This record gives sequence, structure tokens and C-alpha cells, in this order.
Amino acid sequence: MRKAFIGALLFALAAATQAATNWVEGQHYFLIRPPQPTNVAPGKVEVIEVFSYGCIACYSFYPTADKLKAALPKNAEMAYVPASWNAAESWPLFQRAYLTAQALGIADRTHNAMFKAIWESDELAVVDQRARRVKNPQPTLEKVAAFYERTGGVKKEEFIKVAKSFSIEVKMKNADNLVKAYRAESTPTLIVNGKYRVRPSDVGGEAQTIELVKWLVARETK
Repeated sequence: MRKAFIGALLFALAAATQAATNWVEGQHYFLIRPPQPTNVAPGKVEVIEVFSYGCIACYSFYPTADKLKAALPKNAEMAYVPASWNAAESWPLFQRAYLTAQALGIADRTHNAMFKAIWESDELAVVDQRARRVKNPQPTLEKVAAFYERTGGVKKEEFIKVAKSFSIEVKMKNADNLVKAYRAESTPTLIVNGKYRVRPSDVGGEAQTIELVKWLVARETK
């Protein structure tokens, strides 16, 4: 059993070494200076997606994010940090929404449905795709709360109460500070263990993004 495990590990390392010849620092991935602290247990490797529900590129990427999460080794954990810089398309609202859903323990099971409510229906749409312009009015916190009541089973009143709480305000500020510290200037952006920044647009495609992140995770695995 031990020999088989060692053999499998050596094979994985050899594959990673071979793949490494394809990845160029400063072209496919970038160092984060200084490295940022992670929020995982010792021995674990953190993979973060900086995203916004209001970002159409993030909507296009979320099936790949799901595949990446499923493909990560057991010592890696994936998490999400919502960005807020595009106020015109309700990113601060969606940042608040995600952090509230996370605090209420419903973020994981409502994550993909939120993208669909924004980009596949008019429930929470931020853009009139037929007219190709930003919608006016934009979604409200009350409409977001109604979505989470429908998909997450949390009463609207409870969602709004938590969303307006001091703790969520603190989490929003912390998320903004973390995005700046990562120097994540576009979404989606992937952060590996607080040390490496990856933009899928720099890598070349879905499969390449997954393989690069897995290779960086292997580099961080002790």
C-alpha cells in the first residue's frame, strides 16, 4: 500500500513538473507581494475566486469554477471573495448579498442560482440584454431577500436584518481590503494560497485554468 502511494505521488509530481514548463510567471500567473494570510487550517491550501454576481464574465466562468472545485486535491479548499467596485451594476449590493448568505449558511446552495437569476431571467437582472444597457432601476435589497427566501429558505425579514447588520458592514470592508491586497483588478481572478494571482483570460481556456491552479496548489503542498 505504501509503495503504491509513493508511486502515485511520484507520478503526480512528474506530471506537475512536465506541466510546469508551460507556465510562465508574469505571463500566466503573478506573484502577490506581500503574500496575504489565508483562512484555512494548517496544511491546507486555499483557492479563492474574486468575483461578482453582477459580472457577466463571472457568470460565464462559474461552470468552470465548479469543475475546478471538484478537481482540487483533498488538501485544497475553495472559497469566494465578492468584489464591489462596479456600483453602477449593483456590485456592492451583490457583495452584501453573498456575505449575508454566507453568514446564514446558504451561500453554497444558492450560488449558481444567483447567477441565473441575474443573467438568465429578469428576477435580479442588472442589464437589459435586448437593449444592451444598464437597467434602471437596479435590483433592491428587498428583491434580493425575496430571492434568498425562495432559494435558501430564509425569511426576507431575517435576511434583510442580517444584511444591514454591523458584522456584514465589517465583512464588506474586509473583502474590499483583501481584493486590493490581492491586486485583483478584474473578475474573475483566482488566488492560490495568498501567493499567486491567476486570471483565466491570461491562461488560454477552461482546461488550462484548472491545470494551472492545480499545479500551483501542488507547489504549495507540503
